[in-house]
Amino acid sequence: MRRLFLALLATLALTACGSGADADPVERVESGQREAVRAATSSDVAGFPAANGRKLQEIADGLDGTGPDAVLASSVFTVGSNRLAFGSIDGESNAFVYGETAVYVARSPGAAAEGPFAAPADLLLTKPAFRSKQAATESNVFAAVYSAQVRFSRPGTWTILTVTRIADKLIGSPLQVSVIRPSEDRIPAIGERAPEVETDTLVSASGDIESIDTRLPPSDMHERSFADVVGTKPVALLFATPQLCQSRVCGPVVDIAAQLKATYGDRVEFIHQEVYEGNELDNGLREPLERFNLPSEPWLFVIGRDGRVTSRLEGSFGLKAFESAIKTAL
Repeated sequence: MRRLFLALLATLALTACGSGADADPVERVESGQREAVRAATSSDVAGFPAANGRKLQEIADGLDGTGPDAVLASSVFTVGSNRLAFGSIDGESNAFVYGETAVYVARSPGAAAEGPFAAPADLLLTKPAFRSKQAATESNVFAAVYSAQVRFSRPGTWTILTVTRIADKLIGSPLQVSVIRPSEDRIPAIGERAPEVETDTLVSASGDIESIDTRLPPSDMHERSFADVVGTKPVALLFATPQLCQSRVCGPVVDIAAQLKATYGDRVEFIHQEVYEGNELDNGLREPLERFNLPSEPWLFVIGRDGRVTSRLEGSFGLKAFESAIKTAL
């Protein structure tokens, strides 16, 4: 399968996030990085250099230093507005780095930059009751993922500059992304009707929950098939394989779904669909992923009562992003 996060395989170990009802979910972060994570969850672009028509390289040259390494946590970008998700890793220690962050975009380092765009971090640590064995605990080094809403005006290769405030210094790190035309994006987009696919249920699996859910323990999001519920109520359809996901992103996002189901399950149908036939990598994708034309995992689609996609998220996303996506269908 075409894998997501090829750059992250050796380093990412993502966890799940806190509940929307938490008074202060940052308090669950390991004490040694708690304040840095707290700072990272907000982003005031007024504290970052204005582009003012300058080239991206000029902005980078004016920073206090370079590094840590930025690594993408999303991979599909089209002309228009996009969610850009990424992590920040110290190249020497492989430790994740947190701080107030913003991003700039340009066609190339020598082109005029756009930005700064706020890139707050989204927490990735659930309440203990919703954690699977594939999720991490408070002592895990990865507690949040950065994301920014950016706009690409044309297809092609774009250069990204992430800038993080660390110890009162602005530190930059580059990324490159490939942007396609919307007509080339075969994945259901916001406003389009979702394919009315049959998803695996406990009934269709003859009660063998482990055959349709690699989470430990299995989730309770296999009660109804997507084809049976779409068009009758909002749906949060999550494609993820907790045990087989190459970057360990899938387990955490399923935990997030389980936690949010406790809050929104009376109004939204939560469905978790596994990725590989027979839960074997070599068997290829299950039919629902083929029908949605998914090139990576995990993916979340929120579908409104009318059967149209109201939000979609790819890759690593935390509580705020997931909860905001759900609210688009309510």
